[in-house]
Parts: sequence; C-alpha cells; structure tokens
Amino acid sequence: MKGLVYDGPGNISLKEIPKPVIEKSTDALVKVIKTTICGTDLGILHGKTPSVKQGTILGHEGVGIIEEVGTSVTNFKKGDHVIISCITSDSTCEYCKKQLYSHCEDGGWILGHLINGTQAEFVRIPHAANSLYLIPPNADEEALVMLSDILPTGFEIGVLAGQVQLGDTIAIVGAGPIGMAALLTAQFYSPAKIYMIDLDDNSLEMATKFGATHTINSGSEDAVKRMMTETKDGVDVAIEAVGIPATFDLCQKIVRPGGHLANIGVHGKPVDLQIQNLWIQNITITMGLVNTNTTPMLLKAVSSGRLEPIKLITHHFKLEQILKAYEVFGNAGEEKALKVIIEP
Repeated sequence: MKGLVYDGPGNISLKEIPKPVIEKSTDALVKVIKTTICGTDLGILHGKTPSVKQGTILGHEGVGIIEEVGTSVTNFKKGDHVIISCITSDSTCEYCKKQLYSHCEDGGWILGHLINGTQAEFVRIPHAANSLYLIPPNADEEALVMLSDILPTGFEIGVLAGQVQLGDTIAIVGAGPIGMAALLTAQFYSPAKIYMIDLDDNSLEMATKFGATHTINSGSEDAVKRMMTETKDGVDVAIEAVGIPATFDLCQKIVRPGGHLANIGVHGKPVDLQIQNLWIQNITITMGLVNTNTTPMLLKAVSSGRLEPIKLITHHFKLEQILKAYEVFGNAGEEKALKVIIEP
C-alpha cells in the first residue's frame, strides 16, 4: 500500500509500504477513505516532535471502512464506516476511568506519533472498541473527518476549559483550523461578543462568515489597545490557538480579572508568563491535549445540522498528491486554506 512516511526533520515521502495486519485481538484494520493534515503534522515535519521516529506514517485523523477486526472487538464489524479518533483509549486504565483518554497508559496520541498513522491506504487501530465511532447512515463523511481531532480539540481545550458562558466576551487568537473550531463550538454557549485575532485578512473574513462578531488584524493595529478600548477591562475568555510566545503573551494581556486563558496551541518554545501581573487578577490558565470525550455529543450536533464542520474544508487532494497538500496546508495564508481532504 501507499503511505506518507516521515524521513526525519524536513523530509516526508509517499512510499510503497507493507499493509498493516491485526496484531492483537483488540485491533481493527481500517481502509482509510478520507484523511487530512493537522498543524501537529507540520510540527513533526519541522522537527518539533522528536518522539516521532523516522519511518513512521504520519496522520491521526480520518474516516474509513473496517476491513477486519480482532476477536475481542464485538461492537464493530467488517464493512462498518467509522470515524478514527486521534486518541486511542483502552478504557480500563486509571486515566481512562477519569476520562483522561489522552493519557491512556496503553494509548493516548499514538497514531502518526508513536505508531503508524492515517495518511495511508490502511491503518491499524489499537483498542478499536473504544477508539472508533460508528458513522450514522447518510452522514456526510467528509465533514466527519473534522471530528477526529480539531472539533473536539477546539471545543474541549478551548471552549469548555475556558468556561465560555452566555453573554461572555471572548477572544480567539489564531484563525487557523483550531481557532475556527473553537469559534464554531463557542457559539453553543451564546457569548455576546467573539473577537477573532489573526495576521491574515482572508482568515479574518472567513471568521466573520463563521460567526465572529469582531475581527482584529494584529499585524496592522494594536490588538491589546483596541481590546481594552472596546471592553471594560478585557475579555472573559482568551483562547490561544497558535502556539507561539507572542500569541500567548497577547492572551495574558487581554484577559480580564476573574477570566480564563485557555491555551490550545502546541508550543515548541517557552513563554514568558507574566505571573507578577496575573496572580492578583484571579486568572485561570488551562492547557492540554484533547481527550475526545465530547466526540459522541459533537457527532449528534453535526447529525442534527447544529454544527457544520464542512465549512472548514477548503481543498481536496488525492493520496498521490499528498506532498502538494502539505505544501498548500503549510502556506495556508497564501493558499487561503483551512482543512484539506485527502482520499485514495
């Protein structure tokens, strides 16, 4: 089969590789019909995640059709269409019992990280009974690719951790796919104002279409000054969705007393925590890796039409074009790209 292989920092290639097989009774073999690229994949490509070994197939998102299941997997069968979760859960360890599936002692974020991932024709899914979700009949499977990672991540680590509430003023810093996922799911709680802050005017225009009430291009105006002018003393919730020191710093400057700073972005460098200013303001700072415990609820929201993740998809590629897909996704501003779909 073909798969996208990580050959070390700065190097990926589409190669012919052995088709995976069932290794344990709890495994499933899934034929990937649609996958995508995540900012985390770009981080791996740029050497940001040294735990990824050369020769690993990248990717941790997708939907597919079950080809085969191990003898212990009783809730799925050959031919079932499934969402592949970015998080693998054995459901029995201490962390899984706390719903901290991202810290599963025999799972967590392993696809495209510690084991071969989804940017291939087939993928082996460990602990399949708890790491796949059955797709309802007549569902838009392309849209459901967004439920593998970015929608649960934006919702859990941004919106829920930030405790967005009715009538809040919130700011999302970073109008990439994760920021947009936070934007879409924050609207479940009807905040009064949603500011989207980014450097790219095209992304900000998209954010307005997706529900942002205000936008700020922080490259052409002073975002902190404007936020403090247009609010009483800052925002109730500041959501960091980039993962660099400058955007974290912006968030800690605009959050109001008693507010929340919810960090979603994956940071590769230290940030300068202004604790001497924040401690007296009763600020709550949260961060984390998605647990995907909201995936079933989000699936219901998509099925009912309440949530439309199809909006996030801007480009389509065949697997043979995956290197081009990485190029487009890596130059999202110039290419006006959010999420790309890759299929056989």
